[in-house]
Amino acid sequence: MITLSSIRAAAEVIAPHVVRTPLLPFGSGWLKPESLQPIGAFKLRGALNALARLEDRSRGVVAYSSGNHAQAVAYAARLHGVPAAIVMPSNTPEVKVEATRALGAEVFIVGITERVQRAEELVAERGAALIPPFDHPDVIAGQGTIGLEVLADLPSADVVVVPMSGGGLISGVATAIKSIKPEVRVIGAEPALAGDVAASLRAGQLVRWDPVERARTVADALRDEPSELTWAHISAYVDDVVTVTEEEILGAVAALARQARLVAEPSGAVAVAALAKLAGAGTGVAVVSGGNIDPALLARLLAA
Repeated sequence: MITLSSIRAAAEVIAPHVVRTPLLPFGSGWLKPESLQPIGAFKLRGALNALARLEDRSRGVVAYSSGNHAQAVAYAARLHGVPAAIVMPSNTPEVKVEATRALGAEVFIVGITERVQRAEELVAERGAALIPPFDHPDVIAGQGTIGLEVLADLPSADVVVVPMSGGGLISGVATAIKSIKPEVRVIGAEPALAGDVAASLRAGQLVRWDPVERARTVADALRDEPSELTWAHISAYVDDVVTVTEEEILGAVAALARQARLVAEPSGAVAVAALAKLAGAGTGVAVVSGGNIDPALLARLLAA
C-alpha cells in the first residue's frame, strides 16, 4: 500500500514535466482535464515517477499498454535518453500506436491476451526494466498526485469520480484524498461492458472477467482488470462504483467537446458520464483521464 508521503514525493519529482491541470466548471460539477497533459492522458504522471526512480535504466525500459501508458513511457524514456520497447494489443486504436512510435519507441503488436508475456520476454532478452501500467507503487504514487491537486484547488469537494480499469489511477487518487480528507467520497466509474470492479466490490473479492468480454467496450483504455496491489487500495478506499452504458459514454464525449471545449476519448469521458448519475451527491469532480480519440470517431459523434 502506498502512502500520502510517497504521493507528495512523486509530486516533486514530476512537477517540472507535467501540466498542473486546472479544475474547470461543467454543469453542476467540475472537471479535472488530464487530457491536457503533453501525451494527452494522466498516465504521464506515473510513468515519469516510476522511470525517475529506476536504479538502472541503462538498458532501456519495456511497457505493455493499450495506448496511453505506452505514450507516457515513451515520453519519459525520451526525456531520460533511454530506449523504450512497448507491447500493444492488436485492438489498440491506430492513433495511439502512431503517437507512441512518434515519441521514438519501438512498438510490438500482439494479440489482446499476449501483451504481458511478450513484455516479459523483452525484459529477459534485453535486461531492460519493466514499467507496468498500474501494478507498481511508483506508478500508483504518480497518479495519486491528481488527488493532491483536486483537494488543493477545491477543498469543498464532496465527491471525486475516477475512471477505473487496472486501478492504478483510482488507487493513487483515493489514497491521497482519503489520507487528507476521509469524508470525501471516491467513486469509481466503469463501462457496464467491463464492470468487473463493480462486480468485485459487490462480491467483496476480486471477480475476473474474460478479456474478450471486457474488450467489447468502446472505452479501450478501460479494458484491463485490477491486480492484487490495486485491489487492496480499491477495497480499502473506494466508496462505490458507477457503471455507464456505451451510449452514455459516447454522449459524454460529445458533451465535453460541445460544452467544455475539451477533446476526450471514450475512456476519458466515463467519469463524466458517471458524475451525471450522482445528482444531489454534493460538489463533484470528474477526472477526464485522456483525450487520445480516433479523429473519425470524434467527427461522427459531433455530426450526430
